Amino acid sequence: MTDEEATEQVRQEADELEAADEEQAEAEEPEEGPEAEETEAEEQEDPLGPTSTKLVAEVAVEDAHLAEDLEAHLADLEAEAEETAEVRERVEDLESKLKRKQADFQNYKKRAKKRQEQLKERATEDLVEDLIDVRDNLVRALDADHENVESLREGVEMTLNELDRVFEGENVEPIDPDLGAETDPQRHEVMMQVESDQPEGTVADVYQPGYEMGDKVLRAAQVTVSDGSGDDSDSEDTDE
Repeated sequence: MTDEEATEQVRQEADELEAADEEQAEAEEPEEGPEAEETEAEEQEDPLGPTSTKLVAEVAVEDAHLAEDLEAHLADLEAEAEETAEVRERVEDLESKLKRKQADFQNYKKRAKKRQEQLKERATEDLVEDLIDVRDNLVRALDADHENVESLREGVEMTLNELDRVFEGENVEPIDPDLGAETDPQRHEVMMQVESDQPEGTVADVYQPGYEMGDKVLRAAQVTVSDGSGDDSDSEDTDE
């Protein structure tokens, strides 16, 4: 084979390879038409493909859950706000009632104090009115002409009896212990210890009677107590 023939053969083989490549390229090129356009539109709408669609769906579900949680939280906040408002209103109502009760109590204390003062004044007035009658009787006894001491004594005794009735009406009783009675430190004031035939430590004599009004001692009775030196019972026991 000559050089020219060999060159021609190589050129033919190259042309055949080029033609085969063109046919293969035409076969691989996508067909134009509705399906091709739809595929192109889908690629434009979802440029990231199926992965993007799944991600969007997951995000949408998560957003829905967050929205539900937010609505529930807002509902709880509204309920707490309403409850707080009710509690505040209740507290204000109780504070108002407490202030009214305190004011009523203060007014009651003032009325009670005033009432006590009025009762005290009235009791004093009643006592003074009774004592006025006693004083009038004493004045009449002094102004009257007495022929003898006995008539004066009778007048004084009548006045004393009237005064005792006043004391009795006020629940005032004398404290006048019997001789030989045990001393009571709450009702008796011991002045001194004297020789007496009464038992030792007992009342030997009443120097001044006392007075008590109910359970309150107005004035303790002043008494002397025996030292027991003249007690015959002690000497008899010693002799035996």
